[in-house]
Amino acid sequence: MNAKRESTDEKAEKSGSFWKELPILIAIALVLAFVIRTWIAQPFYIPSGSMENTLLIGDRVIVNKLVYQVREIKRGEVVVFNGEGSWDEGPSMVQPEESANPVARAFTWVGQQFGLAPNGRDYIKRVIGVPGDTVECCDEQNRVLVNGEPLQEKPYLFPDSIPSHRAFGPVEVPEDHVWVMGDHRGVSRDSREHQNEPGGGAVPTDHVVGRASVIVWPVDRWSTLPRPDTFEALDDALAENAGADEGAGQGAGKGSGPAADAG
Repeated sequence: MNAKRESTDEKAEKSGSFWKELPILIAIALVLAFVIRTWIAQPFYIPSGSMENTLLIGDRVIVNKLVYQVREIKRGEVVVFNGEGSWDEGPSMVQPEESANPVARAFTWVGQQFGLAPNGRDYIKRVIGVPGDTVECCDEQNRVLVNGEPLQEKPYLFPDSIPSHRAFGPVEVPEDHVWVMGDHRGVSRDSREHQNEPGGGAVPTDHVVGRASVIVWPVDRWSTLPRPDTFEALDDALAENAGADEGAGQGAGKGSGPAADAG
């Protein structure tokens, strides 16, 4: 009898201990979630078709918030950025529905923090130009040019989409800004449509939240979001052009020496 009573008491004690520790465990979990969301990675909900078919409405992506703390933004990467101060006006902004019920608003807020609902301030696009680049459209083959080099964009553009339905540029991307465009060019209101706003359509780099690195929902859409090969080819072409210009400059310097001496 005593053994049974002791066993029952031990179970009751363990059960009581669990319920006492549960609030602490929940608090620790919330703190860890806050730290991860704020400084490391954050889920985002895709509210529009501007990045189809790379990203579809309702997709959830994980955004790497650390990567741009250790290196610069690269052309071709898909980024999430905050439109406050430049892109938060007009029809491009997807506003979440507000409820008069405070409980419903609380659930909406939680959903926004965990990528279950749009927040009306953040956008997702592909980086086409980085600070100092000259971006324009289009050449004779209707291609977007970056520093005079054409982009072969068909692999990631929406099927049958053209690089741009309107001509623009040449535009020089300001310092500490990036030029961004959606993959579904026919419906994307991107840098092309915001040229009369602060930054001339370009987005300040300090407004970039991070790089969208992977689709995590729905499960059958799980995939990474790599940088397209066309931007690797662009980097190589620009590096080759820079090397050729440097070589030409050195050659001109050598040739001008004797003439200068003779003068």
